[in-house]
Formats: sequence, C-alpha cells, structure tokens
Amino acid sequence: MDVEVTGQPLEAVDADLQVVGLMQGEELDSAYSDLPGARDVRSGFRKHTLLRPDGDRRVLVIGLGKREELDAERLRIAAAVSVQQAVNYEARSVAWTLPDADGTAADPAAFAAGIADGAVLASFRFDRFKSRDPDDPPPPAIECLLISAPDDADSIQDAVTTAHVAAEAANRARELQALPANFVTPTYLANRAREIADAYDSVEVEVLGRDEITQRGMGGLAAVAKGSEQEPQLISLRYSGGPSDGEKLGLVGKAVTFDTGGISIKPSARMEEMKMDMSGGAAVLEAVAAIAELGVPVNVVACVPSAENMPSGTATRPGDIITQLNGKTVEVTNTDAEGRLILADALTYCVRELGANRLVDIATLTGGVLIALGTTYAGLLANEDEWAERITAAGGRTGEIVWRLPLHPEFRELIDGKDSDLVNTSSKRKASTIYAAEFLQEFTDDVPWAHLDIAGTAWDVGRAYVGNGPTGFGVRLFVDLVTASTE
Repeated sequence: MDVEVTGQPLEAVDADLQVVGLMQGEELDSAYSDLPGARDVRSGFRKHTLLRPDGDRRVLVIGLGKREELDAERLRIAAAVSVQQAVNYEARSVAWTLPDADGTAADPAAFAAGIADGAVLASFRFDRFKSRDPDDPPPPAIECLLISAPDDADSIQDAVTTAHVAAEAANRARELQALPANFVTPTYLANRAREIADAYDSVEVEVLGRDEITQRGMGGLAAVAKGSEQEPQLISLRYSGGPSDGEKLGLVGKAVTFDTGGISIKPSARMEEMKMDMSGGAAVLEAVAAIAELGVPVNVVACVPSAENMPSGTATRPGDIITQLNGKTVEVTNTDAEGRLILADALTYCVRELGANRLVDIATLTGGVLIALGTTYAGLLANEDEWAERITAAGGRTGEIVWRLPLHPEFRELIDGKDSDLVNTSSKRKASTIYAAEFLQEFTDDVPWAHLDIAGTAWDVGRAYVGNGPTGFGVRLFVDLVTASTE
C-alpha cells in the first residue's frame, strides 16, 4: 500500500473513500454536515456511517470517542475499520483527514503515524494457498492511503514514513509467521536474511550450519536440532548505520520453525499453530530490514537461531546434559523448553562475536505469560531499569504494549541443576515465565538486557488492525526503539 501526505483539504482529495473522524459531542465540519444522512452519524468510538453525497463519491464518518481519550492507538483501530469498510465498498484508495490534536492525548505526528500504522496493518491478507478461477477478478485491496493535513503536512511526513515502513515490515513478518513449516524452514529464514543483505549495502549477513554450530560449541542449538532432518541455522545480520565506535544494539529472536515439543511431545490439539514458534526471529529479521530502509543512524547486530524441534531416534532426550556456548552445562529436563536453549547460545554469540553491548531478545517462550498477561501485553523482564523503561515507552507508542515482570534470586534458584550447572525447566509449577528469563540472563555476560515473551501476543489477539492469526509483534517496537534513541 502506498501512503502519502497531502496539504490539500480532504474534500479536494481524489479518493474512492474519504474518511472523517468525529469526536464525541462535536459537530461535523460544515463541508459534510449538510450531506444526506449526516444527521444519522454516531460519534461513539468505532461507530461508522457512510454518506453518499453524489455519484461514486463516498464519505465514511468514524466515531473517535471522547476528545481527551483520543490517542494513536484509537486512531490505529479507527484506520483499520476504515480499511475494512473500504474493502467492502471495493474502494482502491482511502483519504483520511488528520484529526485536530488539541486537547487530546497525542500530537499530530503521532495521530498521523497511527492512521498509517492501522491502515497498512489492516490491509494484510494471507491467501497464498487459496485456489481461484483464473477468470475471477482478484479480491479487492486498498492500493493507496492519503492523509490530508493542510496545517501539518510537513511536520508529520517523517512520522508517517517511519510508520509506513515499519508496518510494511510487520506485514512481511506476519507472512513468515503464517507460512506453513514445509515452506518456512531454517534454511528459508537464512535465505530471507540474505535477501535483506542483498537489498541494503549497510547490512551484512553470516549463516552458520549444523557442522559450524557444533564445532563452535553451541550445544543448545545443536541439541534442539538433533531430531530433525532440517539443518539448523545461526543467522546473523550486521547493520552499520552509526559511527564505527558507537553502541551496538543486539536483537536476538527465537526461530523454531516447527515445535512438536520433541521427545516431550505436545498434545495434538492446535499443534498446527506451532509453525509460528519462529515469530521472534521473523520480527528481528524484518525489523533490521525496516531500520536499513529508513537509514537510521545506529548500529544493530541481530542473531536468529533457527531449528526444528522434532522427535526421532536421534533427538535429544530428557535428562541429557549439554554444554552451551558460554561453557555452562544444562540438563535438559524437558525438550519442549527448547527456545531458551537456542536463545542462550545466540545471546552469548551476539555479545562475544558480534560485539553487542546492549541486548533485547524476543521469543514465543512460555505458556505462562499467556496465563499471566493474556493476549494484551507481552511479558518484559530486564536487568536494568532504564533499558526496561525505554522498551516500555517504545511499545506504548506503537501499541505493542509490554508489562514488566520481576527478576529475583529466589526465582533463579529454581533453575539450579543437581548434576549440571543449570536445568532448563523447574519441577515446581510456578513462575515459569520468570525462571525462563532467569535462565536466559545466565548467557548475557552482564550487558544491559531485556527479554520479551510474546507467546500471548504473536498470534490470535483479535485487535482490529491485526485480527486473528499472525501479528508481527515486535517489528514496530524495535523500529521505534532505535529511532527514538537518535532523537
């Protein structure tokens, strides 16, 4: 979808559907108040009314709720509603007028970014495997979004560009999430990383296969991959946008392309959704692509450990003891707690080999976070308050909200091993999200680090602009995190 900012008033913009936001208790602009049906408009949040002034022209009035409650998230939702209605009307172009930000909870740039965000995300469709008659027309799709801002066109342009690029990247991550595991293998993700490096001179790629992973001592990644014929990959991207001696942000994303649980096999119900256990890795790859597209003046190193977790005669068994890249030994008490094993090696590699001096990892890691926080918040755990606050703020701006959970020595004791340094799961059924993060912290070399558990927010959240299915959670948060660091 193309996204453009125009200084023309909405009534002068040529679009199949013009969209006007109406705040509760306020009157329609005089350009629309005399149109047939204008008396029937409703200003309650998400309520919408279609006006047909003449011919093929359509005006959609969307309720924005109370002025003091209007923020970027509400505009994301309203923009998504407008796209859904536009598709119903078979419109190809949509034009929004930028709401007046006075007395609201945000500024014009945030409003414009929210509209671009919501519209682009809501335009996502996954129908690659649907059969169609060659004579049938393609399904309707929005090709262009215009944002009319006569008073703010110049000041909002950068925010709209960033939101557009980040949302398109999130949609690419959603495509990766949605593709089945017989398509998205570790090698497929490695090839996607190579495509990103080929597209941007500022990005370099390195991919390690099974032999190199084993030779370098990445016992966690090697152990998880043992049961599968699919070759594991350790995928690294280096984006050099800042000074050579500047800070290097390390992004680490779990990419288990299919998770059966291994020998500790999962129940069959909804196992097909475990194709999305690579959501963290997809978010990291596409975030790097977006950061490179925007040319953000920062340095980012990314590491995506990818494997398939399968049961077989060669698979890792419960009770096996492995040695991770940093030399710590781990008894694998549950092979379905595989994500932390591959992330552990990747975190160490990101610091020691790629030079990261600040880390954030993202993973569909524990079912416990879904119980604790539902599909609304991602779990955040961090070893530095300032770093946690920056990530929380970024998530607040993009609508990918996080809730911080505590780290504590008593939780750390749950992963002490009897015959090894660590165990990957505790026998005590409590605080699973927290002790999983305590495990990861053992591999961060004490650099500022944060962990995002997105098991509840990566799929089926039901929010208006992502619906059910893949969400691309994390892409926009990461883009905001790095762009905010340059302001």
